[in-house]
Amino acid sequence: MTGQAGPADARPWTAARRADVVDLFVYVVVLNLAVEHVPSVLSEGFTLSLLTAALLKITLELVIRAKAAAVGRFRAATSLLGRVVSALGVWGLAVGSKLVVLWLIDLAFGGAVSLGGFVSVTLLVLALLMSRRAVRWLLREPLDPDEV
Repeated sequence: MTGQAGPADARPWTAARRADVVDLFVYVVVLNLAVEHVPSVLSEGFTLSLLTAALLKITLELVIRAKAAAVGRFRAATSLLGRVVSALGVWGLAVGSKLVVLWLIDLAFGGAVSLGGFVSVTLLVLALLMSRRAVRWLLREPLDPDEV
């Protein structure tokens, strides 16, 4: 025994956990940039920013799963009525999720954290998701040794 972990010691769940930690770091950075540059986005300190980022991470993961299910229902719909109802569900989820985010932040942190209004939280969520995707792309494993 050398004391070093080898391939046999690898746990599949650790890759997902690493991605969650990276997402949290990305969310903290983006949130703090928003606090610094967007007057309506406020946080009283770094600890609150970190907790806000964690709450956003959990909330957005749930929204992403719900959106995937709603889009799946839209694609599976065979009738015009089914497609219209599914499309309204996707739209309602897109709009409603921003309101849920605002409500949860207010419920959890009161006046100590503010993400502004609907427009600023929508832009913040878009920035969070785009930044997350960009960082995950940058940290991806190369598919080909020549890619390095």
